[in-house]
Amino acid sequence: MTELTHTVHSPAEISTAATKLRQAVLDAEISPNEVMTVFDSWAKSLDVREFDDLPGIVFLRMWLRRGTLEPIIARELGSNGLHGGWTEYGRAKCKAFPLGVVGHWPAGNVEIQPILSMTCALLGGNAALVRIPSGLVDLTRVLMEKLVQSDPGERLTRRIFMAAFEHGRRDLQEAMAQVVDGAMIWGGEEAVLQIRALPFPHWARVAVFGPRISVAAMDAGAWGNPDEQKSWCVRMARDVWQFDQQACSSPQVLYLEKGAGRSTAQFLSNLQRAFETENQAHPRRTIPAALTSKICQARASWLLNDAAHQAVFPMGPDWTLLFGSGSDLPPPIQGKTLTVLEVDNLLDPVSKFDGNVQTLGLGMADPEKERKLAWLAGKRGVDRIVKLGRMHVFVPPWDGVDLIRPMVRMVRHVCSTD
Repeated sequence: MTELTHTVHSPAEISTAATKLRQAVLDAEISPNEVMTVFDSWAKSLDVREFDDLPGIVFLRMWLRRGTLEPIIARELGSNGLHGGWTEYGRAKCKAFPLGVVGHWPAGNVEIQPILSMTCALLGGNAALVRIPSGLVDLTRVLMEKLVQSDPGERLTRRIFMAAFEHGRRDLQEAMAQVVDGAMIWGGEEAVLQIRALPFPHWARVAVFGPRISVAAMDAGAWGNPDEQKSWCVRMARDVWQFDQQACSSPQVLYLEKGAGRSTAQFLSNLQRAFETENQAHPRRTIPAALTSKICQARASWLLNDAAHQAVFPMGPDWTLLFGSGSDLPPPIQGKTLTVLEVDNLLDPVSKFDGNVQTLGLGMADPEKERKLAWLAGKRGVDRIVKLGRMHVFVPPWDGVDLIRPMVRMVRHVCSTD
């Protein structure tokens, strides 16, 4: 079986791999339709019980499906982009051509991110040179073995090289940057700045998805509806649980609009039950000592800082709900810790956003109020405004940009015989 994940020790190994990848792109064109055929088979191979507990597997299966990807291709690459054809624009025609070799620097806090990032480049016909964070090597290898089985002709897998090496190997980081034509960089501020400072070729396209946070908000008509409360709370819990609340799209705070004569007591009780149910279905396996300490400190300081504050949590650090009021954005704690704040008007907290909020998850009963909120959120730097329960759905635009088109060249042709 072809091995796609490799432990790399020297810059020469990266250079050799990049040469082979570039030649694979030059030797044969592959259309998005052909890539999706392999992806669809890959998704089916992952839909087995033995993989059900792998982090992010349900999300990955959904992303790889043709039904998910076809609309994205049509929107980003044009009406004929699915089959790699030319799309007419007036007297001109445009067609997407690959950049060549696209390097990927995924963050280590989202288990399937190396694969998600890689798929974006492959859909554009590129080759993918992926650095695997040290903690994700075993999981990535298992998932990539299924891809190999789904691509017996190696039409796609010959375009992939997944390199495992320590983040501190500056020589390997530089070697990787020097041989790519495009780069997709994910992670925290320090990691992003270090990667961006690498010696990329001057023509390389660079897409950066840096550190941001996400929030949720509900108007009184939504959370106050007794027939829909439980459903909203389940959606909220699932958004918190995905990726252990470490992703940029993970909600850290929920703003609840105050309603005349409406008490939040029943809603908060339903939210607590939703957290308990989600924890039973997806219990925490391990937790770093530093995160446990951070959660305990957050619980204590929240209750001590204001007598009006409330909190609900189990004996362990599995999850935490902090209740209070105010429109300021509290610092993220993560570890499945959600701060719930009552506000007089949802426009108040959104008006304080400073560009660091990526996703706003909404539960709204008033369409006109939602329209105003979405407009203000977009103006204040929010890139994704979605329904609660869908905060992690990985579709473009992501962080305000497309996922596939930045890693292709849109070639314009005006026929000389016209």
